[in-house]
Formats: sequence, structure tokens, C-alpha cells
Amino acid sequence: MDVISNTVRNARNKCACSRRLHLRDRMLHGMSTTVEFGSDRSADEVNEEIRALWRRSGGTLSVEQREEYQRLVLEWAAAAPGSQRAA
Repeated sequence: MDVISNTVRNARNKCACSRRLHLRDRMLHGMSTTVEFGSDRSADEVNEEIRALWRRSGGTLSVEQREEYQRLVLEWAAAAPGSQRAA
């Protein structure tokens, strides 16, 4: 049985919902709701960056670091095996 944290589950759901909105041409504010990633990194690569962020922060994230963390979790969820990532 796979155990998945609520953060990852919510990130995957948010990513999937954003894609569905974009694919249906439903844009809320005149701009795309999809998350665009600059690269096609593996989940392991993104996970290592998340771990490095936590190490650098000393266990407490600033506002900017939280934003980076959220972006990385979304990227990780999209790259993780079993994600509903578009080919």
C-alpha cells in the first residue's frame, strides 16, 4: 500500500484540475491556469531540490521559500510515477 502525504495529494489534484481547466479553454483571469515547468526533470531530481531547500532553510521556510517549495511540489507531482501528466 502506498502512503501519500496530503501535500502531495493536493498538489496532484491541483495540477490535474489546472490541466482540465486549460484543456477546456476555461481561463479564470484571462491567463492560463496550468503550471509551466522549465524542464522535464525526473521526480528524483525535483525531490533532491526540495530536500536541499529544506536543508538550506534550517527547517523554517520564508515566504519566498514557501512559494518555491509549492512550485517544486507541483513539479514533483507532475513528474512522479503514476501522475496524470500529458505526453
